Order: sequence, then structure tokens, then C-alpha cells
Amino acid sequence: MRHRMAERKLGMKTAHRQAMLANMASSLVIYDKIETTLPRAKELKPIADRIVTLCKKGTVHAMRRARVILRNRAAVQKAFGAFKDRFADRNGGYTRILKLGYRHGDCSPMAMIEYLPSPKMIAEAEEAAKKVKKGEKAKKEKVSLKERVFRKAAASKERSAPEKFVEKKGAPRKVPQQRAKKEA
Repeated sequence: MRHRMAERKLGMKTAHRQAMLANMASSLVIYDKIETTLPRAKELKPIADRIVTLCKKGTVHAMRRARVILRNRAAVQKAFGAFKDRFADRNGGYTRILKLGYRHGDCSPMAMIEYLPSPKMIAEAEEAAKKVKKGEKAKKEKVSLKERVFRKAAASKERSAPEKFVEKKGAPRKVPQQRAKKEA
């Protein structure tokens, strides 16, 4: 039984596992979402949430602790610049894990882990979607209709082959003549 076992081993030694999780955490901070296996994503979630908690504190000591976890200065600077305002209203649960199915080669379960968007980002996305539905969609359809007409005309010009290569229906085809076998 696995009583009092704190974390998954992930099939690697401790130093390798810690380095891999640090790299994954810094990639998650930089790119906002990464695709990995499900057990690795579940192991990364508490680390990613801890980074946001440190960013919300905003002290020098918190920045140094985040630097120990992430091992990447650019990731620490991005986290302390963006996450403090982004997650100001949220108390925990800063990440989500979405299951993606199974990997083709070894059938291991895949997942995408990502930081949740802020309420401001969600509101901006909804407003942009409304604008697209109202006026911009009709303009795109008109443009695409013109493009379709021009594409069809260009395609028909490309398809028409020069007349010398077109085979006529009534003309006999040239068939290579077979050589007679020489009898020895």
C-alpha cells in the first residue's frame, strides 16, 4: 500500500523529476498552457498554484522563493508582472487540467494544463465575439464571395491546357510498335 506517499515518482529519480517539474512550471508561466501527460500535469498543478500565491504576496522573499522553484529569471519576471493583477480576486484554483485523449505511440493519457483567464480577459473576449457577430461577419462574407469568384476564374485558366497537348477524339493514338523476337 502507498500510505503516506506524498507524490508520484513518474518513473524517474528525484533530481530528474524536480528538474523536469521546474522546467514544466517555467514553460507554463511563459506560454500560459502546455500539453503533457496526465500524471505530470496533476503533479505540476500544486507547483503552478504555489507560484501564483507567491506572486500575489509580491515581496522580495517571495520572488526569491519563486526563483528557486522556477529556475528561470524570465519566467519569474513574467509571473510577478502579470499574475498579481490577473488573479487578485481569485483565492486558489488558478490552473485547470483538460484531458486530451491518448497519445498515439504509447497510449498514455494526455492533458493540457493552463492558467485560468482573468474576469477582464473573459469580458473582453465576449465583447469581441459580439462585434464579430454584428457587422464584421457580413463584410467578411462579401469579401470571401469576391475571392471565390476570382479563384474560380484563375483555376479555370490554369486547367485549360494548350491545344497542341489536347487529344482529339477522332485521331488515332500513337502506340509504340513491339519488336519482333529474333529466333536464334
